[in-house]
Amino acid sequence: MKIQMYQVDAFTKEVFKGNPAAVCPLDDWPDDSVLQGIALENNLSETAFFVKEASYYTLRWFTPATEVDLCGHATLASAYVVFTFLEPALHEVVFSSKSGMLKVSRENDFLAMIFPSRPPAPCPAPDLLMQGLGKKPEEVLRSERDFMVVYRNQEEIEELDPCMSDLEQLDALGTIVTAPGIKADFVSRFFAPGAGIPEDPVTGSSHCTLIPYWSGKLNKKNLYAQQLSARGGELFCEDLGSKVKIAGNAVRYLEGVIHI
Repeated sequence: MKIQMYQVDAFTKEVFKGNPAAVCPLDDWPDDSVLQGIALENNLSETAFFVKEASYYTLRWFTPATEVDLCGHATLASAYVVFTFLEPALHEVVFSSKSGMLKVSRENDFLAMIFPSRPPAPCPAPDLLMQGLGKKPEEVLRSERDFMVVYRNQEEIEELDPCMSDLEQLDALGTIVTAPGIKADFVSRFFAPGAGIPEDPVTGSSHCTLIPYWSGKLNKKNLYAQQLSARGGELFCEDLGSKVKIAGNAVRYLEGVIHI
């Protein structure tokens, strides 16, 4: 079996920055064990697989350890592959996923994704969460998928050195940490050691939770966000109510063929 693969850096204009995702267009679906094996072999935070249907693509995402229900940067990377290599005449692509139908469109220099809004609600702070982060926050909340921990300022986010063995035991896919930014409306980092991702470089799906929170706090609909990983990335966001818009750039790093 031969599978075409692209590696795309998402939420950046430069290679070696943003979040790298592998993208594999398929003619049909192999066994899930093959998909998981490819994701493990790639050892990136996400590998995306999609199959063309009549008017849309069915899209799935795998970390090195598990399949996930939503991934932003690998969706952006998948749209980049469709627009650049597969259907360059398209201006909008629709993906069917475990989180519903996701639209990605070209908007000037950006690719803009319409994702579900997943606002967080205040919750008790688990001991493992506080131990794992090692710094007292201003607020602890939770979405349907992740914990979200709010700190006072960007410096506190930059200084965090989490204990991954504690965070790995939490009953959540990941932990978002966030604060007001210096040059951005807000900044964040994302840790998901239980899913095989100690720290994700740039996490589109976490912004489904960050956007409604900061939109309410700052009383503005359009927001500029930065993720403060070592690679770094930027996201241009809009609160649309029941949906959010997450826009960014993408750049090709690699093209190749998987032989199985």
